[in-house]
Amino acid sequence: MSFAGQPQSDQGFLFGKLLIAMPGMPDPRFERSVILMCSHSDEGALGLIVNKPIPALPFRDLMVKMDIDVAENASRAPVMYGGPVETDHGYILHNNERANRQSTLAITSEIALTPTVDILRAIANGRGPQRWMLALGYAGWGPGQIEEEIAANSWIHCDPDSDIVFDAGMDTKWQRAFAKLGAGLSGLSADMGRA
Repeated sequence: MSFAGQPQSDQGFLFGKLLIAMPGMPDPRFERSVILMCSHSDEGALGLIVNKPIPALPFRDLMVKMDIDVAENASRAPVMYGGPVETDHGYILHNNERANRQSTLAITSEIALTPTVDILRAIANGRGPQRWMLALGYAGWGPGQIEEEIAANSWIHCDPDSDIVFDAGMDTKWQRAFAKLGAGLSGLSADMGRA
């Protein structure tokens, strides 16, 4: 399954949503994660974590390591840990202003995904989209797996928010995503209710 594998109309209910790890998330790789869901169908689901920077790996340094020419004033924004699958592959989330590439998938009206190196070159030389985020790796689930995890109270979801996706305030994204639901974190529990 690939990010661009299905038309938007064939996507499931999580496509384009923010998936938020509940307090008490049992998998430490996803603790306090906010994930933009880039694909969801009966074949499985894929998303990119948007609030976990890779320590000491700024965009500019990664471009130098990849032998991509970098403008003097190129961004020092952190590269994000997109998830534990294929961590050697990069995915660029960006605003839709320059989303005319064939390899670009519109996730929402404001957010697109491009997995190609040409957009990295454009960003490194100041010709890329205004708002963007580079993630290495992605989070993936097999058929029915994410639905089971939601039913087990590991995740909750909300409508997308480009500010949460693209803002630099990594420490507050998890709380801001919950706030979109009108939920206070103090009232949430990792345990399912029983009747």
